[in-house]
Amino acid sequence: MFASIKKGLGKTLEAIKEIVPAKQEKVSKEILEEVLLEADVSYELVEEILYYLPPQNSVGKDDIKRVLKSYFIYDKNANISANPFVELIVGVNGAGKTTTIAKLANIYKNQNKSVLLGAGDTFRAAAIEQLKRWSEKIDVPIIYTQQGHDPSAVAYDTISSAKARGIDNVIIDTAGRLHNQINLANELKKIVKICAKAADNAPHRKILILDGTQGNSAINQALAFNEMIGIDALIITKLDGTAKGGALFSIAKTLQLPILYVGVGESMDDLIPFDAESYVDSILDAIFNAKE
Repeated sequence: MFASIKKGLGKTLEAIKEIVPAKQEKVSKEILEEVLLEADVSYELVEEILYYLPPQNSVGKDDIKRVLKSYFIYDKNANISANPFVELIVGVNGAGKTTTIAKLANIYKNQNKSVLLGAGDTFRAAAIEQLKRWSEKIDVPIIYTQQGHDPSAVAYDTISSAKARGIDNVIIDTAGRLHNQINLANELKKIVKICAKAADNAPHRKILILDGTQGNSAINQALAFNEMIGIDALIITKLDGTAKGGALFSIAKTLQLPILYVGVGESMDDLIPFDAESYVDSILDAIFNAKE
């Protein structure tokens, strides 16, 4: 886990190491501030982090770790005992939503769970075709229709089929961008409502996919989706493609939502469970120039 997180934070850690001087037991708050800002932690949060550290100017790893880990303390509320367990995946186009759905389905398959995909992004024909190709590649069934058809009907049919076939996990894709935000909000709300008609309390988890390369700029996007339908959890993609890995602190602080997984590469195994301890330790090892 630690090695995978560290791999995903590669560009962020490289940027940090350019700032940090030779190995030392403590680091000045001025250097720490520069490091955190370079990693795309928001200015307001950096000021808060510094405020909660001991009053002296130089601080040690343990004190910093205590403060940083506190931003990932939240409840993970999901009725995971539901069968089928229905997850609705939302996010803007280009965030890696479809690929993440495939990787998530593959994780469930490796846990010996049966999976059914629902191609609910009927706004784009390319989205349907892409998810169909992934379903073939990872060998999981899919429910789909033609471009322009009602995505709520796809969601209902997917859940109904899963119930009839005894499927463990249902993953439903959704459109990332319609003509305007009002259309998107109305469509997503309708899908959520129809899911609840198909199965009790469905969708059991609404997951927002955020593009890690956007850093802090993804927060407003997340707030918009949360306002639309109420997000339950996050997956951060493309973490390996950015030096903005520190933005996860700001995202966690602002949204108060669990980060379930992070994408750290292109392969099917590069969607890994997010572990706050490994994440914080990776960043601090760069600050304190820990031995490899």
